[in-house]
Amino acid sequence: QVQLVESGGGLVQAGGSLRLSCAASGSWFSINAMGWFRQVPGKQRELVASISSGGRTNYADSVKGRFAISRVGARNTVYLQMNSLKPEDTGVYYCNKLSSFLSWGQGTQVTVSS
Repeated sequence: QVQLVESGGGLVQAGGSLRLSCAASGSWFSINAMGWFRQVPGKQRELVASISSGGRTNYADSVKGRFAISRVGARNTVYLQMNSLKPEDTGVYYCNKLSSFLSWGQGTQVTVSS
């Protein structure tokens, strides 16, 4: 059974940092691009960062220069290092493929206080 398990969220003051982790099960991981998505109540889930199977990264303008996505194939894990956090970064963060989404995990809550 394919599973995505996100962790690492929390409450942090503006300017602080967090590192999110996403553990994936299944052999599909190494050949698929992965993304981190943010869900805010009342808004659509948005893609904030992505990484290809070869390590090429892309970022939403709102997080460029502050967030860094990475992956470790041997661990079937994708990370999101979040620095210089802002209150508008608050939300539930999920990981998933970039298309043909798998079942969404429970996400991890990130709350940035001003």
